[in-house]
Amino acid sequence: MSEPKASRSESELLATVRAAARQEQFLEVVSAEEARKRFQGHLELTPLPAERVSLEAALGRVLADDLAAPIDVPPFDRANVDGFALRAADTDGAADGAPKQIALNAELIACGHAPAVEVKRGTATTIATGGVVPRGADAVVMIEHTELIESIPAIELRRAVTPGQFISYAGSDIARGETLMRKGQTIGSREVGMLAACGLAAIEVVRRPKVAVLSTGDELVALGESLRPGGVYDSNGAIVAAAIVEAGGQPVQYGAFPDDVAELEPALRHALAECDMVVLSGGTSKGTGDLSHRVVSQLGQPGILVHGVALKPGKPLCLAVAGGKPIAVLPGFPTSAIFTFHAFVAPVIRARAGRPPEAVQTIEARVPMRIASEMGRKEFVLVSLVSGTGGVVAFPSAKGSGAVTSFSQADGFIEIDALASSLDADTQARVTLIGDSARAPDVVIMGSHDIALDAVVGALAGRGFTARTIAVGSQGGVAAAERGQCDVAPVHLIDPATGEYNKHLLSPGISLVKGWQRMQGVLFRTGDKRFEGQSATGAVKAALADPSCLMVNRNAGAGTRVLIDRLVAGARPPGYANQPRSHNAVAAAIAQARADWGVAIEPVAKMYGLSFLPLAPEHYDFLLVESRRERPAVQAFLAALRDPNTRAQIEALGMQPAAL
Repeated sequence: MSEPKASRSESELLATVRAAARQEQFLEVVSAEEARKRFQGHLELTPLPAERVSLEAALGRVLADDLAAPIDVPPFDRANVDGFALRAADTDGAADGAPKQIALNAELIACGHAPAVEVKRGTATTIATGGVVPRGADAVVMIEHTELIESIPAIELRRAVTPGQFISYAGSDIARGETLMRKGQTIGSREVGMLAACGLAAIEVVRRPKVAVLSTGDELVALGESLRPGGVYDSNGAIVAAAIVEAGGQPVQYGAFPDDVAELEPALRHALAECDMVVLSGGTSKGTGDLSHRVVSQLGQPGILVHGVALKPGKPLCLAVAGGKPIAVLPGFPTSAIFTFHAFVAPVIRARAGRPPEAVQTIEARVPMRIASEMGRKEFVLVSLVSGTGGVVAFPSAKGSGAVTSFSQADGFIEIDALASSLDADTQARVTLIGDSARAPDVVIMGSHDIALDAVVGALAGRGFTARTIAVGSQGGVAAAERGQCDVAPVHLIDPATGEYNKHLLSPGISLVKGWQRMQGVLFRTGDKRFEGQSATGAVKAALADPSCLMVNRNAGAGTRVLIDRLVAGARPPGYANQPRSHNAVAAAIAQARADWGVAIEPVAKMYGLSFLPLAPEHYDFLLVESRRERPAVQAFLAALRDPNTRAQIEALGMQPAAL
């Protein structure tokens, strides 16, 4: 007597058991390291090509190429408070017992309006916060610090002011031509503000990888539908899609499919054709009805690379590649799915999206200086992280609250308790990191800034090293090198005794690395007959002889300031107290007729369309802290200086690299 015929369901069950037995022979459990090596060894992990998007659509995207600032920010010398623009020298000696009276000009400078009246000696002009500082003025006094005498009209001051008080100089926040953002940076809300401040309406970003999201399992129910007996909601699809966005990808959701080859295979092929990669959850284990791995194995070469990883959770993970496109089949349990996603899939998405590896959230760092704080309020202090002696050092940001780059360029912030009046120097503090900041930069550069320095830093980034540049002036760089708070310090200081540059700055443990020569000279507006046809020294003599000729100076501590003081030989010409901190600010003041002449480098003169009278070439070199010379990042910096491509970029900017 023959055996009774098995029911259809029993036959299907028997087939799946036999299939599971065949799968047992395929499953090979490997280490996580081996799995990652196999998977990534068959993948292209460079950023995808660029696409142009509007600034509104740029949030969370990754910049495709270095981006230079097209304008200065602020674009003019700007008042930081409501008050009066005046000459600081007119307030010398003002005190409670000896008030100074200054006549008011018949003008009120409001935001968005150019001033028409020059501030002469002994006069002041009413100005609103954000207003353009008029010609002749080198300081702003707060309205609260004055008494109005309406009958004259005039103001009365009982305290002296200092040059530059309550003024943000042109380009003091962002200098035209400065590298605003670097290739690979993620654009957050703070970067959007910085780009908007420069008037950029659209930018080039890395195209986000399109990642297909599918789920499989007879038990899965779409979100919003009623659960049937034995069913569960497809939570994995939603979890994975959200994680793809966090990693920098663009999820394309195809929904959930039953354990049926006839439905799953065409869906997977369609997803693979439309997207850059495919993530499928479910169907990876040896259980009844699971078939994802069998379908994936038919999609193309090289096929399945990993099916089983020594992880808990996450053992049934399946990784494959078909036609150069990655395919990941995640375990069905949500915890296992998201764990394996972050361990194996997210790094691939981030790489293709141009993003760096995921970062930690906090770090301990030493704050090297005392920070005064106002009691009664918890204070958040933005910091930049550098590697110092004994560990990571957090330098408080030097830029004011009005600068759009303060937040953007910080690595993180520290908190000062509301009951504390200060944070003591050398305090060990917890730094809350901003964005993807995870560690101190590989190279710290503190000293004088130069537009050609961007070429070196860019070459360093191309070698896989990060750099932090902190512009503190040449003399500040010397001090930082001596304290061991930087790796290299760019300087251009002339020795008054010998006329040589930078050699006199050497000390034990500090060596000199030659950089490039740049031409310093006198800048003026084309057509100014006081300077046309003159030599630089002749032009300065003419300026010093003309009381109406207004100069723009440089800040104390700058190498250019040392050159200026030698040039004017003790004179204090009109405008001497106007002391911005960059070449760009000097050029902007002259181009906008807020000054008539100043000293800066030739490339900046060309950038602003100004005439240039050469003085002499100066040497822009680097002080190297010898104890850090052998660090890989420092060696990479030195190699970048010698690199022909870097040297060509420096030459294109009008500089002359030092002989090798």
